[in-house]
Amino acid sequence: MELRQRSIRVVLIRNLKDIVLIVAGIFSAAFGLKGFLLTNHFIDGGATGISLLISAITDIPLFILLIVINIPFVILGFSVIGKNFAVKTAMTIAGLALVVGTVTFPDVTQDNLLVAVFGGGFLGAGIGLSVRGGAVLDGTEVLAIFLSRKLGTTIGDVIIMINVIIFSAAAYFLSIEIALYSLLTYLSASKTLDFIVEGIEEYTGVTIVSTYHDEIREMIITTMGRGVTVYKGKRGYGKQGESRDTDIVYTVVTRLELNRLNLEIAKIDPQAFVVMSRIKGTKGGMIKKRPLDH
Repeated sequence: MELRQRSIRVVLIRNLKDIVLIVAGIFSAAFGLKGFLLTNHFIDGGATGISLLISAITDIPLFILLIVINIPFVILGFSVIGKNFAVKTAMTIAGLALVVGTVTFPDVTQDNLLVAVFGGGFLGAGIGLSVRGGAVLDGTEVLAIFLSRKLGTTIGDVIIMINVIIFSAAAYFLSIEIALYSLLTYLSASKTLDFIVEGIEEYTGVTIVSTYHDEIREMIITTMGRGVTVYKGKRGYGKQGESRDTDIVYTVVTRLELNRLNLEIAKIDPQAFVVMSRIKGTKGGMIKKRPLDH
């Protein structure tokens, strides 16, 4: 009973934090789009960039394009990552479209350099906050994860390839100058996103030390659908340096799954010692396979 109550409390607190982060991300991204980028016809990378480009060429409202362009990526996210992620992402993108379509933001500046730097900054902050909340505002990252598993390339390589196509199209349909400023916008957004998520890379190695190591190992395998490695180790604590034998659980997840993993660990053992480290790439193992759907 105590474990169940603790689990419910952890879920409620985490969901509240996720909602706050996602709402803040939506308004930050919307401000970057309407206060800076949209009126100056600057674009960003990914699905947002595609939406901005089509909006600049056809005058179709941006809020409609944000939904339409991201639909395939949300469907893909359902199969690649899971139902909860897909639902949360769909609601986040719908929220962004609603704010963009209904909320009025002032045109902050007409200076191209300021528009590129600060427009990209607010947009990147919005995407980063959404990632921290367990969702994404731009579905191309889901496509990048899918293609990286199919082609054996890194997620970063796929994202670069997609954005090269987008900015080349911007140079052709808009102008080379706008394409160059848009590239600066993308760089600003990317750096801000990396700052917001505080070092969460494409893959994250997670080491877990807990007295509930068997339950955590089982959760990672059955709930997360990921492989684990179990080390034999000792826990040291106290003034006299007492030690106790324990199993140390290690796994590797994508940054989009990190939020869920932390939640599941907290349900089992809020006092677990968890160490997360950046990983540039992986080869083999469960990380390349589709997670189990529960």
